[in-house]
Amino acid sequence: MYDVPHLRFPEFSGEWEKCKVSDLLDFYSTNSLSWEQLEYDTNTMMNLHYGLIHVGLPTMVDLSKDKLPNIKEDNIPKNFELCKEGDVAFADASEDTNEVAKTIEFYNLAEKNVVCGLHTIHGRDNKHKTIVGFKGYAFSSTAFHNQIRRIAQGTKIYSISTKNFSECHIGLPSKPEQTKIATLLRLIDERIATQNKIIEKQQSLIKGIVDNLMTALLKGELYPFSSFYIKAGEGGTPTTSVDEYYSEGTIPFIKIDDLSCKYLTSNKEFITELGMQKSSAWLIPSQSVIYSNGATIGAISINEYPVCTKQGILGIVPNTNVNVEYLFLLMSSSFFSKEVNRIITEGTMKTAYLKDINHIKCPLPSMAQQKSITNLTSSIEEKLYTEKKLLKFLNLQKQHLLRTMFI
Repeated sequence: MYDVPHLRFPEFSGEWEKCKVSDLLDFYSTNSLSWEQLEYDTNTMMNLHYGLIHVGLPTMVDLSKDKLPNIKEDNIPKNFELCKEGDVAFADASEDTNEVAKTIEFYNLAEKNVVCGLHTIHGRDNKHKTIVGFKGYAFSSTAFHNQIRRIAQGTKIYSISTKNFSECHIGLPSKPEQTKIATLLRLIDERIATQNKIIEKQQSLIKGIVDNLMTALLKGELYPFSSFYIKAGEGGTPTTSVDEYYSEGTIPFIKIDDLSCKYLTSNKEFITELGMQKSSAWLIPSQSVIYSNGATIGAISINEYPVCTKQGILGIVPNTNVNVEYLFLLMSSSFFSKEVNRIITEGTMKTAYLKDINHIKCPLPSMAQQKSITNLTSSIEEKLYTEKKLLKFLNLQKQHLLRTMFI
C-alpha cells in the first residue's frame, strides 16, 4: 500500500494499492494487418489498428457509436483472441514519446467481435482488480506516461513492448472510488465529444456559406492568385526544431499544428506555447494569411502579430485591394482546395508549390463587396471562436484531472 493522489473525492480515504502493470494485466498476441487488408461497414470481424488509437478513437471505446474497420474476408487471422469489455489496447510505437503507450479501453463492444491489430498491445485484467472504465484513464494519466517516457526506446520512432510493463506500475483505489473517477472522466469525454460536434456544425455552416458565395463569384471576372499578395515566401531556416533556436527570441515560431484556429491570438500563454524564435527565420508581418502548402496542405490562419515560420508554410501578405479576411475565406473554400489538389507534387512529402498556386484564377470583387462577404460569416466565426475556447478549457480540465487524480 502507498500514497494517495493530490485530488480526491472527499468521501474516500485510505491509501491506494501499488500494482505492477505486468502483474495486473495478461497480454495476448495481436495481428499485423495493414489498412489495405481492412474495410469499413461489413459484417466481418472488427480490427483495432494502432493509427486509430493515436487519432480517431476516444479513451473509452463504445462500439454502439464509435467505428472500427472490418477485416476483409480473405484476411481473417487463423489464431486470435477476441477482445472483452474492459480490455485495454496500447499503441506500442510513435514518433512522440507522449504518444507511446497511448491507450484505449473497450467500454462497450455492443456484441461485436473485435481483435487487436498492428502495433498494438492487448491487455486484460483477469484478476478483476479493476472496474470496466477505470484502466483506460489510469493508463492515460500523467503518472503512468512519465514512466513510459523514461523507458521508451528508439531515436526517430519510440517503442515499448510487454516486457517494459514489468518496470511500470499504476495505483489502484477501491472499486467504488474507481467507479467515481471513471464516471467523472467519461462524462467530461462525452462533453468534449458534444463540443466537437457543435464546432463541426458551425464550421460546416461557414463552409456552406463561403462555397455558395464563391460559386456565384466564379461567374464573374477571375484573376491569377499572384495578384492577390504583396509578397509571399516559405521560411527556410531552420528545418529542424533545435532547442537553442527557440530560446532567447522575441518572435513566436509557427508550426503546422498551430494553424487550428482562424486567428493566432497574441495572448502571452499562446506565445509561450508556440515557443520563442530568433529572428533568422522568415518573418511574416501581422494581418497575413498563414497557409500550409506541405504535409497538412490547407491548414490556415490569420496572424495578428508578426511570426516566424519554416518550410511547408506560406505567409501571404494581402495586396492593398484585398481584405485579409476575404483572402482567408477564399483560401479556405472548396473551390480553392480543389484547385490546389490539382497541382500537388508528390515526393518525400506532398507539396503545393507557390509558383503553381500563383496561376489559380480566383474571384476578386471590390473591397466593399469583400467586406460584405466577410460580414456574413463574422458573427458565426465569433461564436465558433468561443466554442473552440470552451473546447480548449474542457481538454485542459481533463488533463488536469489525469495529472492530479492518479498515482
